[in-house]
Amino acid sequence: MPAFTTKDVQQLRQRTGVGILDAKRALEECDGDADRAVTWLREQGLASQAKRASREASEGAVAIGRTQTVASIVQLRAETDFVAKSDEFVRLADELAQLVAEKDESAVEERAADLDRLRSALKENISVGRVVRVEQPEGGALDTYLHMQSGRGVNAVAVALSEGTPSLAHDVATHIAFARPQYVSRDEVPADEVATERETVEKIARNEGKPEAALPKIVEGRMAGWYRERVLLDQPYVRDEKKTIAQLLGPARVVRFAQVVVGD
Repeated sequence: MPAFTTKDVQQLRQRTGVGILDAKRALEECDGDADRAVTWLREQGLASQAKRASREASEGAVAIGRTQTVASIVQLRAETDFVAKSDEFVRLADELAQLVAEKDESAVEERAADLDRLRSALKENISVGRVVRVEQPEGGALDTYLHMQSGRGVNAVAVALSEGTPSLAHDVATHIAFARPQYVSRDEVPADEVATERETVEKIARNEGKPEAALPKIVEGRMAGWYRERVLLDQPYVRDEKKTIAQLLGPARVVRFAQVVVGD
């Protein structure tokens, strides 16, 4: 008996885009372990990249609250786009975000009754998703960016800098909204993730028949591209790709950033 099912094969195909036979072979080679199978397919050149399993995308809205020294983001979830764009829904998201900015993350609990009333009125499952509060460092700068769609926020970012200006923080926040980094710097990336990716790209290069002497340079080049996808300081600035975010910042330092997107 194989250590996987037809459903496992289907899910692996969705993650990688490979055919049925390749998906089955990968699962056979990896004893049914889907994550290992994704890596195996990449190593064989059968999957161009490790696509994460698609998650059911919930609807909703994200809102930003502000005080002079604090920025907050609140995600309000809904089942349908119709409800997420309604005036009552968007207004509650805005009010919750401002409440969090003025108090703390737990302040959303004060509006539990309003959430219940909205669920009843709109006849839909509505819940609070991510709640984030970012404080301005002493002597630093803080700003936000909110991407709007159909009258509601769908992509919210807050950035705190140790130096610099609110304008610079806003520029970085705008970049983050579209580039979606996961980490500020390379040293924040978990070491096991780095080691796994380095091993994978080296195997890919060997399977491509690259000369042994050229492998270190090839691996470093591909790792640099991998870092650019997920590390803020390594990314080319979206408004001027000739400079990196590190160069844009100059002496300023990103103390913290937060990004919340509808569907997260």
